[in-house]
Amino acid sequence: MTCSRTRLLTSLLCAALLGFPASAGGAGAPAPRASAPAAIQTTMTKTFKNPVLDINFPDPFILRVGDTYHAYATNGAGGNVPHAVSSDLVHWQMAGDVLPLLPSWAEPGLTWAPEVSHLGGRYQLYFTAHDKNTQRQCVGVAVADSPAGPFMSDATAPLVCQADEGGSIDASPFVDDDGKVYLLWKNDGNCCNLATHLYIQPLSADGLTLGGKPTSLLVNDQLWEGRVIEAPTLHKQGGVYYLLYSAGPFDSDLYSVGYATSKSVTGPYQKAEENPVLFSDGEVAGPGHQSVFSDAAGQTWMVYHAWTAGQIGDDVGYRSMRLDKVNFSGGKVTVNGPTTTTQPAPKAQP
Repeated sequence: MTCSRTRLLTSLLCAALLGFPASAGGAGAPAPRASAPAAIQTTMTKTFKNPVLDINFPDPFILRVGDTYHAYATNGAGGNVPHAVSSDLVHWQMAGDVLPLLPSWAEPGLTWAPEVSHLGGRYQLYFTAHDKNTQRQCVGVAVADSPAGPFMSDATAPLVCQADEGGSIDASPFVDDDGKVYLLWKNDGNCCNLATHLYIQPLSADGLTLGGKPTSLLVNDQLWEGRVIEAPTLHKQGGVYYLLYSAGPFDSDLYSVGYATSKSVTGPYQKAEENPVLFSDGEVAGPGHQSVFSDAAGQTWMVYHAWTAGQIGDDVGYRSMRLDKVNFSGGKVTVNGPTTTTQPAPKAQP
């Protein structure tokens, strides 16, 4: 299943008429590919080719700590929160489960979309899990002294759980220039035929407590988005707040990435006319659930997962981890992807 931009728009129109299937984060994730990733390298690589981690590693997030890059993903054979490490962003080594024990409120098996922050001298892991009380997917937070974990939480209830809106998933922390901390997430309304919103709410300086009230930033209201927007990523550059997000059914070639902009962290945000800016092309299908980071040269990169065309939802299908350059300038976002050819590697070390 592949599509160019023209085919994408045509497919979206057809899907709108026929109805999208409900999409629910990491649900139905296929088993990892049998082959293992290459071992971590000690020398820098000058070129690379996607995917950089050719196993099932959905909803990836990358954090740099010193000379090591840490990647985290939705649950799978690697445990609740699979973890991989790299020194060059090209060669990755699996490094176990950073959340071996779930808090008492969470049922195992549906731990999705982890992201990690470093606040107050500790590391905070934001994750989605199935809440025993509400039977919805909800957001929790666990802490550790190392980005490699183990992250622990003694909470008896989720940090965010909008049960009346279908639940809450895809938490993403953001620290503004003034040091104020925020948490973004989406309500899981697509689980139950409700609208999906991207929310933001202030966090305490240690990242463990919410303050104030949540603010809705965006809602799914465009044709290409279908029944769901999700995976918020907030990036600030040149005085502009860029809100990246994914939309469409995750288990199809309609899954894509778009963005909106604002001059204020809490909006209002204006969706870009050129959306989506990352979409299926050639052998790459359903790219999305992005996050962004900068390499040692200051170049910003987008990490995301994608299917191999023709393998979506098949027994052999899996969502591999990929990297492509992303640029933010003048209120516009451009993504150099999805790529499959050899290209210059990120400058991973100073």
